[in-house]
Amino acid sequence: MAMATRTAMVASSSNSIKSCLIVVHRRVINLLKPRVKWTTSSSSLSPVSADYKSTNRETKKSNLTDRLSAVIEVANDRKVPPELRGQRNNVRSETDIVNIVEKRIWQSMEEGDFENLPGKGKPLDVSTNPHAAPDEDTLYRILSKNGCAPEWVELNKQIRNDAADWRTSLKKAWGYKINENDAKWKESSEVLKIQMGAINNKVFRYNLVVPFGHQMNGINWEKELDRLNDS
Repeated sequence: MAMATRTAMVASSSNSIKSCLIVVHRRVINLLKPRVKWTTSSSSLSPVSADYKSTNRETKKSNLTDRLSAVIEVANDRKVPPELRGQRNNVRSETDIVNIVEKRIWQSMEEGDFENLPGKGKPLDVSTNPHAAPDEDTLYRILSKNGCAPEWVELNKQIRNDAADWRTSLKKAWGYKINENDAKWKESSEVLKIQMGAINNKVFRYNLVVPFGHQMNGINWEKELDRLNDS
């Protein structure tokens, strides 16, 4: 009897251990299975793909870039005369814009739009510059009261004076070449080229600070010689 009871207890214990092992085994399998996220749609369940997320992100970024480009294009169009708006690809240079502006000025002059303007025949009030930023206007007035001028005005004077003196020296040195004094011509031309480089450096600086439309060209050695040769 005792033997039968002990056998039954062992069998029951063995079944419990087997059940526990099965449960543990199933849990381990579940842990090892790859996890996949699912989203609920109106029709069915579909896995969220990483590729889909990446594509969606790139599409949004592309749309945002297109919208920004459109805004920039509209802003740039407002900088040109109405005749050229929407035709930015046909604008080859800023000279095209200047030509349009000059054409409109001449048209207004022919139509008499500049006649009988307020203050006609009276001295202009140059105490303020309505086209300059307030801070720049204040700076220019301070410079004017103290007998000074903006940097680009001073540079313009220096460049013109230096260029005039340089051309006088070149004309004098050209006489050595005409008289076939090659040694003197070579010596003078080397000095003149160094001076020309200094003047062109001032021209480069001037073109950086001068308002648009007032830029100037530097001195070109070959063109200056051609001018002397033709004279």
